Amino acid sequence: MSALAALAEAAGLRTDWTDAAGRAQRVSDDALIAILAALGLPAGSDAAIAESRRRLKADKAVECSFMSADVGRPLLLPKECGAAGRARLVLEDGTEQDVTLEEVRDGIILPALDRTGYHRLMLADRSIGLAVAPRHCFRVEDAAPGSRIWGPAVQIAALRDERESSFGDFGTLARAASAFATRGADAMAISPVHALFPADAGRYSPYAPSSRLFLNVFFADPSLLGHTSRSPSSAELIDWATAIPERLAQLRAAYDSRSEGVRDAVAAYAERGGAELLRHVRFDALHAYFFRRDGARGWQDWPPDYRNPTSGSVSAFAAEHEDEVGFYLFLQWLAEQGLDKAQRAARRAGMAVGLIADLAVGMDAGGSHAWSRPEELLTGLSIGAPPDPLGPDGQNWGITGFSPQALQRTGFDAFIATIRAALSHAGGIRVDHALGLRRMWVVPDGASPTDGAYLTYPLDDMLRLLALESERAKAIVIGEDLGTVPEGLRDEMERKEMLGMRVLWFEREEDGTFTPPDRWPTGAAAMTSTHDLPTVAGWWSGRDIDWTWSLRRKSDAASEAEHRSSRARERTRLWSSMRDAGVVTADLMPGPDDTSPVVDAALAYVGSTPSPISILPMEDIVGIVEQPNLPGTTSEHPNWRRRMPAATGDLLDRPEVAARIATLNDKRNK
Repeated sequence: MSALAALAEAAGLRTDWTDAAGRAQRVSDDALIAILAALGLPAGSDAAIAESRRRLKADKAVECSFMSADVGRPLLLPKECGAAGRARLVLEDGTEQDVTLEEVRDGIILPALDRTGYHRLMLADRSIGLAVAPRHCFRVEDAAPGSRIWGPAVQIAALRDERESSFGDFGTLARAASAFATRGADAMAISPVHALFPADAGRYSPYAPSSRLFLNVFFADPSLLGHTSRSPSSAELIDWATAIPERLAQLRAAYDSRSEGVRDAVAAYAERGGAELLRHVRFDALHAYFFRRDGARGWQDWPPDYRNPTSGSVSAFAAEHEDEVGFYLFLQWLAEQGLDKAQRAARRAGMAVGLIADLAVGMDAGGSHAWSRPEELLTGLSIGAPPDPLGPDGQNWGITGFSPQALQRTGFDAFIATIRAALSHAGGIRVDHALGLRRMWVVPDGASPTDGAYLTYPLDDMLRLLALESERAKAIVIGEDLGTVPEGLRDEMERKEMLGMRVLWFEREEDGTFTPPDRWPTGAAAMTSTHDLPTVAGWWSGRDIDWTWSLRRKSDAASEAEHRSSRARERTRLWSSMRDAGVVTADLMPGPDDTSPVVDAALAYVGSTPSPISILPMEDIVGIVEQPNLPGTTSEHPNWRRRMPAATGDLLDRPEVAARIATLNDKRNK
């Protein structure tokens, strides 16, 4: 192994990896040098490599600052962390007890602990943070004993209700949750609600947030304060450039006329949120100011004096623009009120789980989190994915994520805070790109996705923390384990009873036929599709093929004609599998344009699986052809702009939709 490769491996980079097709791949030396430089480990010469190796070795001491363990099981600590003998354990509740550490060949053993929580192990020369996790996450069977449940997956902005609005908000979500709950749904998976950039109407993707610790204020519902408004709602696509300023104007009117009671409630909210909340709302005010004045997209484009949240210039700005900062604080408070109301509406109407929050995999490097806490994040690297079936050209998502070294150094403080924020008003969480719990594809800024490499993450620690926070919040955990899945990851998830995701299109036998429902795994959520994949009606009609060839996207097929011919064979396979499963009886297969009976059968097929929860995109429940998002596109496809054709209650009352829901209830209750 070369000195460069050895340094890369020591830094957690995988120099060799296997792609989704099972082919061996190797990261180029140039890519390794660029990535290592971004990690603060220069590798352009032998001398630089040697110095970086010395730095890495010196940093190893940080590994002894935090440990995680499973309740009831002993923990092996490295020898560097201490010596055998007596130690003091300080439990989360403040009580203390003596423990005896035993020396073994590979380190020292801490005896099994029977109390979950965040504790501290006090040794002679150091203090070690200790997270003791339950054996598994909170489960569907804990939320709904003896039941197999189902729920829709919805894009909040796409929802409609009886009000006229340009896009759905948390009020719309509350009404939709009640509507689905009264028809038998026990959960509702929602698109991410993380904070975006309120001043920039062009940044509406829910997967490129400014911060995952706070909320998307576009979804704040002014009707909670008695402010009603009328906005055009008949359009099939959301015109965000118009809709966002319009919504902010409505919210500003609600802010300007707020009562004393609201002022007091916001003040109490600010007190609870502390310095973290204050930094975020200051960021929003600063971003709005510099975006309007200079077109600055991120804090890196601000004058130097404003790039540090603790600077005197930032404090002076906040004092001078107190009303503007107060407006963004009010928006966060109102958004939290609305999301809380939606979860309470779901549970009150009978949902066993309620909302399942979606945790985006990363955040914008120019956003609030990166400004407030830059030391926690990767710098100079974007995260994405290598070429795979979900993104044949590879993906550079243009966002950043946590630094593995910073996670260890800070006792995973930011990760824990992020999980808690997501679960604060939800009964479950979906971890986007859960593959990143083990390894993340990182790409140097400005480089092609193919010039990336996998960076290793502390999977065991992160799974234990998810289980601990899941148990405390009484919330189920689902991980998106699609794409190039690292070997053994699904086994680790299963051990913690973190549900994976199984999607109809990918559940195949070795001969390519669709896996019968009774052979689907029990350790995953069963799904017809996702927001990144064709809907059932879109797949059957070949709408995804239309998009592939009209946009000249990469395809495994040599020509459009071959692609359509292959899809015709796949339609036959799917219909045959559905007939064998007993969810259809007709031998005559519907034509490509006759999608309704196929949608009926697909929902029944997925609903028949033994999975503890079936999650069906609302697009499939309604029978819509177009998908919400087409990965790898921006303006070429109307991502995150599509709306439902009618109010949720009206859609669910349509005879064909009501029949599908009745089938789901029947299949899940068997």
